[in-house]
Amino acid sequence: MNNLKSKFSEASISAAFVMLAGMLWGVDGIVLRPALYTLPVPLVVFIESSIVTLILTPFFIKKFNALKSLSLNDWFAFFAVALFGGAVGTMAITKALFYVNYVNLSIVIFIQKLQPLFALFLAWLLLKEKLPSVFFVWAVLAISGAYLMTFGFALPALTNGDKTLYAALFALLAAFSYGSSTVFSKRALKNVSFELGTYLRFLISSLLMILIALFANSFPAFAKVTSTQTIVFLIIAFTTGGPAIFLYYYGLKNITASASTIFELAFPLTAVVLEYLVHGNILSLVQWSGVALLMFSMYKVSKLNIKSKS
Repeated sequence: MNNLKSKFSEASISAAFVMLAGMLWGVDGIVLRPALYTLPVPLVVFIESSIVTLILTPFFIKKFNALKSLSLNDWFAFFAVALFGGAVGTMAITKALFYVNYVNLSIVIFIQKLQPLFALFLAWLLLKEKLPSVFFVWAVLAISGAYLMTFGFALPALTNGDKTLYAALFALLAAFSYGSSTVFSKRALKNVSFELGTYLRFLISSLLMILIALFANSFPAFAKVTSTQTIVFLIIAFTTGGPAIFLYYYGLKNITASASTIFELAFPLTAVVLEYLVHGNILSLVQWSGVALLMFSMYKVSKLNIKSKS
């Protein structure tokens, strides 16, 4: 009986951690990250990754000996995680959220919920995991829901200054990149703990962002970082950066993927509430029907029985 209560308590705490991580990401997307829109995207991602790396380094510097046992394939996997998750994905979602004056940002957050769709597709393509045919049915419905949520029954407007299409495309790129990162993470974490793996993700991402920011000539904009934006960077580093990821991964250890999909709704739902409170924007009835179709399809996808190819 006590053992049952202990498992129930652990599962409840894990669910709460996943929900808390989702709420933090919602605050990041609607309140924090858009405040940095005057800065170049590569610079924003570099500063964000570097701060988290500097904070975590003292805790992991004694574990560097464990890195000697990593193979070339291990390092390649971590490089791919950092490239897709830490660099491309973060830049894409940041760029999408910088359309704060043009787009209902909660739409961007909901579109990013397509991430598991891309993760499973890439696992099928790259890792040869078997997907049931119904996966592609739910995939089409999920994408249809995302379109309905974003544009309603209208075609995308390209000539009147509407940035919705561009924000949606960047959000899709972020979902694809984070989905790719999830697939490569399966390989990257094979020989290290998820704590050390998370640190390596931020460390390698920081190194990549140095090169990208140099190539994009973003570093001169350092001088334009305001005191308010500095505070925002620090808040992100201590809340929605490393800490939120640790909370999320701890929660995933003790609950199923399908349950996590439900608890992660704290992410977009927090975004919807904040989008209304902060910017006065709210989704229409047609858009909410698209949200319902998208979320239900992703829930069904999360419950599919995926088997590795023998």
